[in-house]
Amino acid sequence: MDAIDILVRLAWLAGAVGFVIGLIRMNSPATARNGNLLSAAGMAVAIGATGILILRDGGDATAWLIIGAGVLVGGGLGLYTARTVAMTAMPQLVSLFNAVGGGAAALIGIDEYIRLVNSPEAAPLTTTIFVVLDIVIGSVTFSGSLIASGKLMGLSITPSRPVMIPGGQLVTLALAAIVVVSAGYLFFVEDSLLVMFVIVATALVFGVTMTLPIGGADMPVVISLLNSFTGTAVAMAGFVIDNVVLIIAGALVGASGAILTKLMADAMNRSVLNIMIGGFGGGEGTVGGGGPEGGTVRSIGVDDAAIQLAYASSVIIVPGYGLAVAQAQHAVRELADLLEDRGVNVNYAIHPVAGRMPGHMNVLLAEANVPYPQLREMEDINPEFERADVALVVGANDVTNPAARRSGNPVSGMPILDVDHAKSIIVIKRSMGRGYAGIDNELYVNPKTGMLFADAKQGLADLVAAVKAV
Repeated sequence: MDAIDILVRLAWLAGAVGFVIGLIRMNSPATARNGNLLSAAGMAVAIGATGILILRDGGDATAWLIIGAGVLVGGGLGLYTARTVAMTAMPQLVSLFNAVGGGAAALIGIDEYIRLVNSPEAAPLTTTIFVVLDIVIGSVTFSGSLIASGKLMGLSITPSRPVMIPGGQLVTLALAAIVVVSAGYLFFVEDSLLVMFVIVATALVFGVTMTLPIGGADMPVVISLLNSFTGTAVAMAGFVIDNVVLIIAGALVGASGAILTKLMADAMNRSVLNIMIGGFGGGEGTVGGGGPEGGTVRSIGVDDAAIQLAYASSVIIVPGYGLAVAQAQHAVRELADLLEDRGVNVNYAIHPVAGRMPGHMNVLLAEANVPYPQLREMEDINPEFERADVALVVGANDVTNPAARRSGNPVSGMPILDVDHAKSIIVIKRSMGRGYAGIDNELYVNPKTGMLFADAKQGLADLVAAVKAV
């Protein structure tokens, strides 16, 4: 090992340290931005060190042309999408990034296996095992993430509602059996490019059949799970090509994604296996009737809502995906600032699965410069609802439904925000449309609830004007 090897490995170690520290700093909204930048810097150091190693080993002009094109195209697309993506489309972008990561890892495994098959010696069993794991996990992540992104976009070919596969369980078992038998052939019989590509095709199909039956309500958990798959595939690719920085980075992403998946599933009071079975809910926007049976919906005007807010001592704002769709984060911040100027104590109640990906509401409100201390997690804010004069729900649905406290419905057992415990409740919503769970929200017929039917952004703007006039 010469001096360049030592310097490159030290640079890889420095990059890995950047990943770890960056991940730690992402635990808090106040430091998450710097943590993200630190992780990006660690990756830049690792890529630069790898470039030095390739230069030392004498990469030809064609190789450098391919690398340069990849950096320019990939980096350019990444920069463009990061700068232009709307906050409401961030979950779709994360799914696409998962697909890119899983696909890239699978391509590394495929390329390495082709090289091994064309070499005069048989591929070592240990290497073949990692190659197969890399290809399977990466291919499943690639196709599954594309389907998840399509569901989030609401594409006609990938609707957000669960799409059940005829004979779904038999198809899943058959695909798993094909992968196991094919892998066994590669492990114990002989190397075969044909069998390897059978594994690739089967894994790609499995990613589709795994994700299609999952409803939109479960997309936050699915995104986390596929993110974990991406990291695991990258770690397997690291073992395949003996690259320590890929192993460390992949293991960190895989482990953190798995932990987050478990936390998200717990927030919905469901197991990960239950979510992956799919078929939950009827899809966002399912039109309800006049409200849950036996209840009456009470509509209120902007002036009435403004008076309640202006003369309250404590207000808790509950943001949901409707706020994100309307891009109303700045409007809600303006209303909160106005209320605080009047001496009102304002907090935000953040449910773990509000929005379409983990942390969606935190990122959205941080963009509007909402003070971090006001962003309160569910366990922290729930006891405060009983002391709140007004709970203002903006576009949130299933995560506020008291039906979750009863058995026998799609949201049974799911931890919810205790909005109905507040002294008065105002819900800004465009219509009586149901959430992803496909059931009516019992909160809407609570005698304490007033429904302000409006687009979130327009409704908040009207409230700001009305509060100013009080």
